[in-house]
Amino acid sequence: MDNWDEVRTAYQVARMGTVSGAAEVLGVHHATVIRHIDAIEARLGVKLFQRHARGYTPTEAGEDLLRVAQATEDQFNQLVGRMKGRGDDVAGELVVTSLASLAPLVVPVLSEFQQLHPGVIVRYLTGDRLFRLEYGEAHVAIRAGSVPDQPDNVVQPFWNQEVGLYASKEYIARRGAPSGVEDFANHSFVGNDDENSRAPFSQWLREHAPDEAITFRCSNNFTMYQAVLSGAGIGFMSRWEAARNPELQEVMTHLPEWSGKLWLVTHVDLHRTTKVQAFLTFLKDRMKEWMV
Repeated sequence: MDNWDEVRTAYQVARMGTVSGAAEVLGVHHATVIRHIDAIEARLGVKLFQRHARGYTPTEAGEDLLRVAQATEDQFNQLVGRMKGRGDDVAGELVVTSLASLAPLVVPVLSEFQQLHPGVIVRYLTGDRLFRLEYGEAHVAIRAGSVPDQPDNVVQPFWNQEVGLYASKEYIARRGAPSGVEDFANHSFVGNDDENSRAPFSQWLREHAPDEAITFRCSNNFTMYQAVLSGAGIGFMSRWEAARNPELQEVMTHLPEWSGKLWLVTHVDLHRTTKVQAFLTFLKDRMKEWMV
């Protein structure tokens, strides 16, 4: 048998005893029920029902099918019950996605959350690709930039990430720090290789630094951080990230327009599940500690 719809239809006809009763249970037209019964009987080469004025009565073959279908239905209902029960627990896979540059913040939170809930299996997916929540690719996404507008997603403001302009102490010892924007032509900068990047700080740097001064270009924030740390040039990074490394020095007063917003995104079908709500609450609590 390769058509479960026909088997399910035959099962409901045997259970209800009438085509109209089966059609109501299945939510289909009665003509669909008749078509399914005719098709399965033709495929099997046996009569599953005796037709009469009062309805349909299973034949011996129909009774055999009914027993198998009943067992399958019971097993499926048990599976659904287990899945729903699992949804009430903080257990199973928790899939979280963010930019790789947020890993130093997100990984410790995920690790601590898993210690509190040993039944959780963490999958932390990073990268520039937009993981599709509507396809079940992730439970929680931490996204940067403008407000995400994908349909059926629940979007919450998460954090206003302050960004600063930094250089390594080795670079400053070798080249000095810029005295201001007017001095940018005398320095080397680390920038984003994507000239269409919508990150506020990338746009600002393209507007204020000569193109020839952006001498080291990277494809993501993590490699930009490494380039600045190595002394390749002056570059932007999150202030929380720079504070973790004493070899970095801020070279210019922070400007609010460099900052970027972070958003918590979940799909509407999973947003209210116990596991997702538990993690969101835990993450927001930790975020308050980061802002202290």
